[in-house]
Amino acid sequence: MARRGKIPATKYPVERFTLDNGLRVVLTPDRSAPVVGVAVVYDVGIRSEPEGRTGFAHLFEHLMFQGSENLEKLAHFRHVQGAGGTFNGSTHLDYTDYFEVLPSGALERALFLEADRMRGPRLTEENLRNQIDVVKEEIRVNVLNRPYGGFPWLKLPPVMFSTFANSHDGYGSFGDLDSATVEDAKAFFDRYYASGNATLAVAGDFDVAAATVMIERHFGDVPARPAPTLPDFDEPALDAERRDAYTDRLAPLPAVAAGWRVPDPIAGFADYLPFVVLAEVLTDGEASRLVDRLVQRDRSVTSIGGYIGFMGDEFQVRNPTALLLQAHMPPGGDAEKVLRTVDEELDRLVHDGLAAGELERTQARIATHLLRDTDAVLGRALPMAVLELQRGRPELLNDLPKLVGEVTEAQVVAAASALRPESRAVVEVTPGAAQ
Repeated sequence: MARRGKIPATKYPVERFTLDNGLRVVLTPDRSAPVVGVAVVYDVGIRSEPEGRTGFAHLFEHLMFQGSENLEKLAHFRHVQGAGGTFNGSTHLDYTDYFEVLPSGALERALFLEADRMRGPRLTEENLRNQIDVVKEEIRVNVLNRPYGGFPWLKLPPVMFSTFANSHDGYGSFGDLDSATVEDAKAFFDRYYASGNATLAVAGDFDVAAATVMIERHFGDVPARPAPTLPDFDEPALDAERRDAYTDRLAPLPAVAAGWRVPDPIAGFADYLPFVVLAEVLTDGEASRLVDRLVQRDRSVTSIGGYIGFMGDEFQVRNPTALLLQAHMPPGGDAEKVLRTVDEELDRLVHDGLAAGELERTQARIATHLLRDTDAVLGRALPMAVLELQRGRPELLNDLPKLVGEVTEAQVVAAASALRPESRAVVEVTPGAAQ
């Protein structure tokens, strides 16, 4: 069993430089397998969307795959898959990423493709209308026509937060999507998709000197545009419990989710880490406190999970964020009883502390997940790109397992004491499937 403070740091090498146009570059070579991961991350996400343009960050992610000034639609797909690679992109609260995993001999192909769309995607009326329809269909499939669609990541923020940036629906409304114009898309690109607002990371089997030459060749002449000023998304913490409830016509069982604000994950990182550990103490594994109490003994829930960040990205999110618990209950389940039991278990943790070996077991599980995730080249390229973007510290990825292992019992207990009923937001789901 791991002992506190004894979890080792990883030693992936990190080299950083910045091109004249402001693009930040992170290189982490590893010659053990002939594979490379390439990630480009832009400092724009759901929270950056202007009012009246909900869903635009995600819509724009789609548009970035619809060709560029030099390549026709679907060319990106063909060139990556033709080299034996895979690719994708995703939109988060605070950033949007694009990535490829390819055989190492195809590295330059990936760099060319990313640089080409960084210069300018093919923003046409046809592409815009087509991708609006695609995004609307995603909303139908993933939210409107799915049991528990948007629970809790879309349903809890408007209860917990008051500002538009933090509370609005990141998937977007059909009205906002339909009213989007090509001019809106071009303005969004000009503002947020600047080289100075992006980070490129390459991980895997490559020579640093050769890769540097390739990067300068393909990205060096991307026109320089400065990064926009990063808004301050913070807002006051809750001073009283906030509640909401809704009926899900497709849900077969009742559910409940609760969220509490946590310290700033960047400026207050040392205070934030104990909440990461606490979430796992409460819900990770059959022996965790809430799984043992609520699922196995009381049988008041059928499942319960806990995590930090509305999209589960605890080390790649800015302030404000939250520790979330979500539980599904059996027929006739009592959300109030579940919440009271959570409060009881938090109080017990505060008053009695952790059981022997509980902290070490939890830290070992977290470290195992972190180490497993970074074993793949994309598991290094993507988080390092975000860590560079948000903190200027891509090497932090190496230290995370060790830092988790240094969290003390007293810190976890103090974090638990902050999760009070008067500082939480709650959403209940009433099932409508049987009505």
